[in-house]
Amino acid sequence: MTALLDSFSQALNPLLQRGVRHGLARTQAMDAALQAGLPHARNEAWKYTPLRGLERRRFAAAEPGAFDAALLAGIPAPRLVFNNGRYDAAHSDLDGLAAGVSLQPLSQLLAGDDPRASNFLERKFERVEEVFARVNAALAEDGAVLRVQAGIDGGDVHLVFVGAPVDGDAAYHLRHLIELQEGARLTVVEHHLGAGPHSDLGNHFSHVHLSPQAELTHARVQDEADGATVIARTDAALSRESRYHRLDLELGAALSRHELNVALHGQGAQLRANGVLLATGKRHLDTRLGIDHVGRDSVCDLLWRGIAAGRSRAAFHGGILIREGADGTAAVLSNKNLLLSEQAEIDTQPVLEIHADEVQAAHGATVGQLDANALFYLRSRGVPAEAARALLTAAFGRETLSVFAGSTAYETLAARLDAALAKLESA
Repeated sequence: MTALLDSFSQALNPLLQRGVRHGLARTQAMDAALQAGLPHARNEAWKYTPLRGLERRRFAAAEPGAFDAALLAGIPAPRLVFNNGRYDAAHSDLDGLAAGVSLQPLSQLLAGDDPRASNFLERKFERVEEVFARVNAALAEDGAVLRVQAGIDGGDVHLVFVGAPVDGDAAYHLRHLIELQEGARLTVVEHHLGAGPHSDLGNHFSHVHLSPQAELTHARVQDEADGATVIARTDAALSRESRYHRLDLELGAALSRHELNVALHGQGAQLRANGVLLATGKRHLDTRLGIDHVGRDSVCDLLWRGIAAGRSRAAFHGGILIREGADGTAAVLSNKNLLLSEQAEIDTQPVLEIHADEVQAAHGATVGQLDANALFYLRSRGVPAEAARALLTAAFGRETLSVFAGSTAYETLAARLDAALAKLESA
């Protein structure tokens, strides 16, 4: 057993002694994680995510810490704030939450009278490489639980996860649920923020369930402190004629891995997902998409951009599976990448698997440098070389924001991306 898993195992006993709900399921999940062990580089799903630097470290349970309130500037209510994995009532503000929308921390749900409300915590994970999902199933005590009633327009909701500076290695495990009933609409923005010295590990697992004709617009901004480790996974299930608009901005952390798994079960379900991997310094960013077309006439449109500078590394896997019977599917994946230094590295792996008839599917991936002709054009009009490179790089990354065009959160997201792009000069 590695020191990492041993420290996670020891963190379970205090939970069980406190009588935390779903104790049996938690014990089974931890046992499965310990039996499987950490995935190694020969496991295809973890080939590009280095874990050797983590396996010898021991992580204590994180406790809330002091942080600069300026981190929350510009994030309006309604918002739910978590500090090192714990619900932070002092900085949360539910003012303006629409009628028909339920937003509460998982910790309150677990302390309530209805055990059925948290049944999603008992989900089983069968694949051997799902070790962090199993650890999350065993240890998660908090997170955001967001439900919208049928036909309700829930407006905008912000979820804020702050990594406050702590001494030593500390870990937290958060479990989230976003559930929209038939015909409901909602916009959710996740802000993952941190500043100052960090050596924490955040393990996030999100469930998204969209009922027929529901529409969710969902952004996740990962802008953690330089020393942080982020392991995140989102599993979404789409019903008939539901629509899921998604944006992932990977801007920070020392090591970040995100899995986005979307199953389009219902006929006519639609997914439009964009993302940016902005790797600087010695940062390692890894994104894996697993898009599963099950129902007929479903649509996915995926656009990801990677930018790597300094000695960083970015990895992207875009997997699309069109199952037998999913006739009429339309699927498109575009992954283009910019290398801004000779020491940076980008790995991209688009995978398309088709078992149905009458489908339209295409994917493409490139790794290159800034367009020399475009640079020459800008220079010929008096734009200095450095400014010309910055303009083209910003335009390359900003292309992904189109999925949020028209949203009230667009300017917030654009500002986050622009601020991160502006740091490229010093990366």
